[in-house]
Amino acid sequence: MGRDGIIQGAFTNGQTRTLGQIALATFSNPEGLVEAGNSLFSSGANSGNPTITTPGDFGTGQITAGALELSNVDLGEEFIKMIGYSTGYSASSRVIRTADELLQQLMVIGR
Repeated sequence: MGRDGIIQGAFTNGQTRTLGQIALATFSNPEGLVEAGNSLFSSGANSGNPTITTPGDFGTGQITAGALELSNVDLGEEFIKMIGYSTGYSASSRVIRTADELLQQLMVIGR
């Protein structure tokens, strides 16, 4: 596949043929797209109508064949969340341990 999105098929008889072309869409207001989950979006009331075109036209960008897409996760934000969860877990376990020790002392006093 080339930067223009044309998909070529290579066959066992040595021939190559065009199988199709990838189409891309742009929107007048990309912020109006509705998130559908799993990094998928659909057009919304505020996104405007899609302009469907070939790669490289009307600001759609180009396609890079064989490239691996980078993650769309903000690692800094995820590390901050992980530290927060870890701190919360530690605090919760200390509360449980303290409550257990208090109950043990009450049991000793009650005897």
